[in-house]
Amino acid sequence: MRVTKVIARVVAGCAGLLFAEASLAQSPGYPDRPVKIIVPFAAAGPTDVVARLITQKLSERFGQQFYTENMGGAGGNLGMAAVARSPADGYTILFSSSSYTVNPSLYARAPYDPDRDFAPVTKAAGSPNGLFVHPSIPAKSVKELVDLLKANPGKYTFASPGIGTTPHLSSELFKLTFALDFALAPFPGGGPSIQSVVGGHTPMCFQAIPPATPLVRDGKLRALAITAKTRSPALPDVPTLDELGIKDQEAETMQGVLVPAGTPKPIVDLLQTEIARIVNLPDVRDKMLAMGLEPDGMSPAEFAAYIKADVAKWKKVIADAKIPQIGG
Repeated sequence: MRVTKVIARVVAGCAGLLFAEASLAQSPGYPDRPVKIIVPFAAAGPTDVVARLITQKLSERFGQQFYTENMGGAGGNLGMAAVARSPADGYTILFSSSSYTVNPSLYARAPYDPDRDFAPVTKAAGSPNGLFVHPSIPAKSVKELVDLLKANPGKYTFASPGIGTTPHLSSELFKLTFALDFALAPFPGGGPSIQSVVGGHTPMCFQAIPPATPLVRDGKLRALAITAKTRSPALPDVPTLDELGIKDQEAETMQGVLVPAGTPKPIVDLLQTEIARIVNLPDVRDKMLAMGLEPDGMSPAEFAAYIKADVAKWKKVIADAKIPQIGG
């Protein structure tokens, strides 16, 4: 089975390379100057790390500088709006997280329209959220945790990396699914939120897998489940909520690549082909998997459908959980 998969990847890689050469022929001269990739968050987060891995490989591939510019603020809105207003020529690229699909419902006046202002390129990678608890919590399974929370309404608090992040929304969805009563404590990012759980101050959380994986291995956190259809290679012994019979809880922090609407299709196709090739290079793939990120590389059409479904999913959760719109 593994040999078959390897052969399939080799064949796909060769096909992708041929397609890339064809796309280059359709986009003569691109790129003929430096290309800016805007990450709408601070440096050193998962989105920034993946973007820098890819920009380095793109620079090597094309012999032109692809460089990352961090433009954080307003939950990613500042950077995303800046790309939406940029020329549609392939020289300004957005590398964003799931904030792209959440913010249009979370903010009363989001400064971009995901349907109108961008052309999807690809989902470079994704990381499902995990349900983690401090080792002092007696629950050893999701069922035991639900029973504990039901027996102690209002007693426990879940940490989150911030309002509108998919870990926060996973907490809200979990709360709605089981009619639970617990408080939510938003922190300014994944690092502070998970450290609060490690310290036992807010002893439970949904969290993107990458920063939690080494803490689980060191025994500082207990992982109960992940929010995916299949298990994560980073935490192979941890079940999914779906396999536990808890349906429709899938959620991830995606790493997506988009360009301004109207960017020529040959450029979009070329970028998709190259990024899909890059994220499946052995060295890049290994680095991503070690971080708890699963490489992807879906087509522009597949990514457009993914975005549409994700926007609808989180719009419903935000409405059902009665999360107030920011700036409303």
